[in-house]
Amino acid sequence: MELHDVWFVLIAVLWTGYFFLEGFDFGVGVLTKLLARNRPEKRVLINTIGPVWDGNEVWLLSAGGATFAAFPEWYATLFSGFYLPLLVILVCLIVRGVAFEYRAKRPEENWQRNWETAIFWTSLIPAFLWGVAFGNIVRGVKIDQDFNYAGGVLDLLNPYALLGGLVTLALFTFHGTVFVGLKTVGEIRERARKLALRVGLVTALLALAFLLWTQSDRGDGASLVALVAAVASLVVALAAARARREGWAFALSGLTIVATVAMLFLTLFPNVMPSTLNPDWSLTVTNASSSPYTLKIMTWCAAIAAPVVMLYQGWTYWVFRKRIGTQHIAETVH
Repeated sequence: MELHDVWFVLIAVLWTGYFFLEGFDFGVGVLTKLLARNRPEKRVLINTIGPVWDGNEVWLLSAGGATFAAFPEWYATLFSGFYLPLLVILVCLIVRGVAFEYRAKRPEENWQRNWETAIFWTSLIPAFLWGVAFGNIVRGVKIDQDFNYAGGVLDLLNPYALLGGLVTLALFTFHGTVFVGLKTVGEIRERARKLALRVGLVTALLALAFLLWTQSDRGDGASLVALVAAVASLVVALAAARARREGWAFALSGLTIVATVAMLFLTLFPNVMPSTLNPDWSLTVTNASSSPYTLKIMTWCAAIAAPVVMLYQGWTYWVFRKRIGTQHIAETVH
């Protein structure tokens, strides 16, 4: 296996880790409007992800940085062609971080409600747009002979990509719902379990349609295995949620995300951005990659730094592993 193939796999792993981790905290952000009934319950939901949400975003920075260094042509075409939706995602992530920090800075009702609304929308919009973006990457976009994006913003809003956006939004919301069930106690835990069953059914229908569409267009034997794994994991996650086995439900909803992302990258390889204008103009792991020397240096750096980061993040989750409920929220901190 060549180094550019290795880095394609590593970038796929980074995106998988990002969607697994950031997926549930996007879902929790959406649930601040769908699940919480009062201010203390919203505080509980925010506290479940408070210690980890910023660490989850490290995976996005790593994926973007790795793409820039390992596949500069891919990075250039992707970020120029998808400039507007990626800018919207970036603004949402900035506002979302500010909202987490500033919501409880003042006690006024309007102040806190406005920041809670910001958390909801800045969680929902990226969850949807990431699916749209990856739907277009897998489907292919208008790339000319100079590897430049030749389409417009409206070209990105095609039925396949929009369905992909609905899938990621539903899947992340389901992932967040089972995470809330895993991390809370009391009435909010029970409501999360019931909501997980409803959201999970919608997610299963959307995901099955999207994955079958992907398989019929570009799939092979390996992607079919990933499809079966994704669907089976989601079904068993629903069963686990129904049985009040939140740990299993969360692990299996995460496995659904892993299998789904794996399927998308399996159908994409060896391309990194297919061209719908001419297959010969597609960006591939070969023509979009950096020099072998650059990839070699990157590999050594990743081998040293990645385990340290992952161990530290795992330790963070262990420290903040306990369940919380409204009884843990001080009356003055709503």
